[in-house]
Amino acid sequence: MQKVFNIYDEFHWEEVNGYPKGTRAKTLRDDGIAKTILLKLPKGFYLDSHTHVTTEQHFVIQGEYESDGKVYSSGCYQLIPAHIDHGPFESKNGAIVLVVWDPI
Repeated sequence: MQKVFNIYDEFHWEEVNGYPKGTRAKTLRDDGIAKTILLKLPKGFYLDSHTHVTTEQHFVIQGEYESDGKVYSSGCYQLIPAHIDHGPFESKNGAIVLVVWDPI
């Protein structure tokens, strides 16, 4: 069954455990270890550096965040290989980021 989501509407957003207060996610795909979400970062977002067992991809849809001294604004893409420490992440004004985790 094909799923269709509007990334800008207010439906299907949920609070995210383990992230700063106000962070919300819209799950687009969840196949266990493989997952695709929209992550809505609130103003003042901060997340410490961390690693994953999967490859992580970011595509900034709206707003911007800063990580490792670089600013990622709307249209930016970032590929983070598995087991690589990344972050910390900060967003002064908030952002919407498409995040994909795949066991590549």
